[in-house]
Amino acid sequence: MEEFIKEFMDYLSIERGLSRNTLEAYSRDLNKYAEYLKKKGMNNLDRVRRPDIQDFMMGLKDAKLNASSIARNLVAIKIFHRYLTSQRLLKEDVTSVIETPKLWKTLPDVLDMKEVVAILESPNTRLKQGLRDKAALELMYATGMRVSELVNLKLIDLHMDMGFVRCLGKGQKERIIPVGSKAKEAIQKYLEKARPKFLKKGESGALFLTRLGKPMSRQTFWMVIKHYVRDARIKKRVTPHTLRHSFATHLLQNGADLRIVQELLGHVNISTTQIYTHINKERLKQIHQKFHPRP
Repeated sequence: MEEFIKEFMDYLSIERGLSRNTLEAYSRDLNKYAEYLKKKGMNNLDRVRRPDIQDFMMGLKDAKLNASSIARNLVAIKIFHRYLTSQRLLKEDVTSVIETPKLWKTLPDVLDMKEVVAILESPNTRLKQGLRDKAALELMYATGMRVSELVNLKLIDLHMDMGFVRCLGKGQKERIIPVGSKAKEAIQKYLEKARPKFLKKGESGALFLTRLGKPMSRQTFWMVIKHYVRDARIKKRVTPHTLRHSFATHLLQNGADLRIVQELLGHVNISTTQIYTHINKERLKQIHQKFHPRP
């Protein structure tokens, strides 16, 4: 259970880009949930059923927690079970039938085009690590992939001659994503000049490698992002997921159809993609308030 919680918190931090305060709150809530299950002798999450979670929530109510804290606990548990099911660590999501407040409806941070370019141009391409980082950053912004999808790419997933990359998303769902000329150029340089230098004994099928010759992890790529955000002197809180948000927002700002963006992002439901239309509306409101003579 502790290992599952740690992996989940890494996911929330790196892929969802939640704030430190939210992460700490979710961690406390889930550790409380784990302690409750342990007292009930339930060391296997596959044994958990809906009444167990309802009993836990009633316990929080009896402990005089306020309504918002109880709701946050339920949100944390639902997202936790949903994540474990999507990763095939659980057979079914028993929380799916439990109603809860809407999740993650806060608007994500988005970079403007100038900020994106500043990050993409930051790596020192005279160095093998810079060539690797440049290729990874360009590819992520070009495709809008999740960080887990990016670091799990294999060489066989690249089809540069045809201008696309094959990506395995949530639930092993495959999608084909076009790759622009800038990303293709950066990837080609990395493959020719840098990747062979990262290889150690034995061949690796992973696209992006560390200095030890191992596949890059989500945590490693997050450190890469943080490094270049500092170099670019960007003050916003930027995570790997921010590039994905920016990819989607910039496509919509330039007239892309929402359904196409949904397909590129690998969203099952169009409602998930619609958050980016809200971002555009917020941006329009901000511009109007800033420049209109009588806002």
